[in-house]
Amino acid sequence: MTKEQKEKYVDDLAADLANNNVIYLADTSELTVEVVNNLRRRCFNSNIKMRVVKNALLAKAMERVEDKNFGDLNTVLKGATSIMFSEVGNAPAKLIEDFRKKNAKPILKGAYIEEAVFIGDDQLKALSEIKSKEELLGEIIGLLQSPAKNVVSGLKGAGGKIAGILKTLEERA
Repeated sequence: MTKEQKEKYVDDLAADLANNNVIYLADTSELTVEVVNNLRRRCFNSNIKMRVVKNALLAKAMERVEDKNFGDLNTVLKGATSIMFSEVGNAPAKLIEDFRKKNAKPILKGAYIEEAVFIGDDQLKALSEIKSKEELLGEIIGLLQSPAKNVVSGLKGAGGKIAGILKTLEERA
């Protein structure tokens, strides 16, 4: 790569880092081409953008992003690194967990999710259990609807009882 190409690469990578709030770094070294292609296909189908990056260039790109604090993520930039961008916080973690049922890798190096930094493969379980924005909104709506449903149900039930009592009294008279 020429110096100009490296600069453009770092600029593009910095733009991707700045525009995404869900960033995963994974070790995909020692995977065969066939396995990596399978991983890329699964990423594409899950709406996850994945690419292999050079550690030194990724470190420079992280330094260029001013409005995000990547914390200690630069400490995991050793060996082969693949970067994953997603809209959903837990999607890459779930994909990695599922993929590792048949393969030893990818290994999670670290993740940046909405200003939180996670370091190490031991964080994978916690990351896969993070709820997406849509899941949280669904739970909140369900919780808000529950009391209203109980009130409506109670009114319907009480109304039926009152109507039944009135009908019985009417028949007696």
